[in-house]
Amino acid sequence: MTSLRIGIDIGGTFTDFVVYDPSTQRIRTFKLLSTPRDPAEAVLQGLKRIQDESSSIVHGPQSITVIHGSTVATNALLERKGAPTALVTTRGFRDVLQIGRQNRPALYDFFADPLPPLVPSELRFEVNERVDHEGNILQALDDAEVDGIAEKLKTKNIKSVAVCLLFSFLRPEHEQRIGGKLRQAGYLVSLSSEIIPEYREYERTSTTVVNAYVSPVMDQYLTNLESGLPEGARLRVMQSNGGSVSPAEARREAVRCILSGPAGGVVGCQYVAALIPRPPLPKTGEGELKVITFDMGGTSTDVSLIDGKPQITTEAVVSGCPIRVPLLDIHTIGAGGGSIARVDAGGALRVGPESAGADPGPACYGRGSFPTVTDANVVLGRIPPEHFLGGQMPLDFDRAYAALERLGRELNLSAKQAALGVAAVANAHMERALRVISVERGHDPRAFTLLSFGGAGGLHAAGLARGLGIPRVFIPPLASTLSAFGMLAADVVKDYTLTVMLPGTTSVADLAARLEPLAERGRRAILAEGVPAGKIRIERFLDMRYRGQSYELIVPFTDSVYADFHEQHQASYGYAQTGAPVEAVNLRVKAIGAVDPPPLPREQVEGADPSAALIEKREVLFAQGKRSTPMYRGESLHAGNRLTGPAVIVRSDTTILLGPTDRAEVDPFGNLLIEVGA
Repeated sequence: MTSLRIGIDIGGTFTDFVVYDPSTQRIRTFKLLSTPRDPAEAVLQGLKRIQDESSSIVHGPQSITVIHGSTVATNALLERKGAPTALVTTRGFRDVLQIGRQNRPALYDFFADPLPPLVPSELRFEVNERVDHEGNILQALDDAEVDGIAEKLKTKNIKSVAVCLLFSFLRPEHEQRIGGKLRQAGYLVSLSSEIIPEYREYERTSTTVVNAYVSPVMDQYLTNLESGLPEGARLRVMQSNGGSVSPAEARREAVRCILSGPAGGVVGCQYVAALIPRPPLPKTGEGELKVITFDMGGTSTDVSLIDGKPQITTEAVVSGCPIRVPLLDIHTIGAGGGSIARVDAGGALRVGPESAGADPGPACYGRGSFPTVTDANVVLGRIPPEHFLGGQMPLDFDRAYAALERLGRELNLSAKQAALGVAAVANAHMERALRVISVERGHDPRAFTLLSFGGAGGLHAAGLARGLGIPRVFIPPLASTLSAFGMLAADVVKDYTLTVMLPGTTSVADLAARLEPLAERGRRAILAEGVPAGKIRIERFLDMRYRGQSYELIVPFTDSVYADFHEQHQASYGYAQTGAPVEAVNLRVKAIGAVDPPPLPREQVEGADPSAALIEKREVLFAQGKRSTPMYRGESLHAGNRLTGPAVIVRSDTTILLGPTDRAEVDPFGNLLIEVGA
């Protein structure tokens, strides 16, 4: 039996496929236009293509494992198209979801309307029960009251119910009884004590409600997808924390898959970033892994930061809804190749967040008429139309030019001037996003390498690095499909947490004993996924703060955890109070089942001359003016080849632009390392 591992990432414009055959260690990739009306359609089209191609090469049965990053939960939340959901909570707390934290995102806008809560007031129900802050039952739950709520739900067309009771993270029995009765009545039920057993009533309620809201949509999607999979295929789903889970778990806890696609990209970056040359440090002899990830696709741009390892957050807000589950710290903006350019009421040029998507797509795709970032790059000569997607999808230059010409007339500019403006505004948006995850969080971007991927990233990476003072850009050969590749490199990961509120006088041995039940739970869960015991790793953490603070730092658990907290506080906030009392707020455990990632092919280093890959020379318009620019076939470049800007590298699934002062070299793994000029 032959085996295949397939990573699939659904984007707003393209669905990416990476196919790895362990028997030959061959990796192949391709893209299909996404099918927004039914995302599973593009997935099944691609799987059929893979199966047909494989059958023509290998005769006999095949074992197929599909690791899938799904945008279904994300889109359901962003578009407010989740399942009709009810909320059951402790009497007096039904409006916590609407009251929130009283934060005002638009501080000076007196007319800003808050987003409506996912559960309207008429679908929020209360029960007479009460548990105190020490876990003592003050008011027992009346089962008859729960039966009455179940009867009321029958008339409300409800599919899913969130249950979030006061202090249920200390005493979950009441939630479990409510959940049992509602599940017997046929509802999908999300219990806060199962999803996020932590304090902070609003965030816990919000996270549980989001899970209840999107889980039925994810369940329906996975059911449709599994029914169309090849016989015997095994499906896994990416989580937002950078690990994969079974479809059953993704159905139950879909909130953990909100950022599953971008998470695959960060995992892929961490894997390939190990190949970036790093000067050794005097103490360890190893260089620090410092990478800013930049994923520009057709619809959005995702940025993140890897400082040794990817950054994790529990304070994400998606579509106005706080989500407290651990997820990779990824900042997303609505800027991509398909972002639509327009002139606003004040006469200023705007780019995005609206996108032409896959249908109708940019004007150059032949169906749309809106000017987009991709159209601007075509008009500027930075994308040779006949080579797009390896020549499989030639672009319509005249249609792109006409769209930019219409935009230019509104701005009293020529089509090419308008195109330069569109590219500059898009870069400004993306540069701001890169500052959010670097400068605004205390990191100097000049100490990092920009790792660019995504279908459109290579056209803008060097310019963005120049603007931020980042000295190097690293672009892997799988840049356009790195998110899908990252899913093949993703481990099996489970996160567990529990609020404890322990003083800083608690011994390290006591903390270790309290962490052990969570660790054992994680071991059992990873073993149940079929991972051998020898490949299981348990990481332990504490959420710590000074007494009186409102927020915590996540600190790895070691024998010196208290000293480590002071050191991390100093690094994060610029000061530490070593004599102040400390609190351990939450216990955290991450259980990891290691997966063998596909090995990256290596080739012999050849000469520096890239002329064998030269296609032709064309005029390309830069901000400094027109330049005669060599165009190279990316697949024909070899290890050791060196390029001097300006240059355009055309790959079958992406295009890379070197500015006039940039230099680049191809390493033995096919990665392009760009030294950014002034």
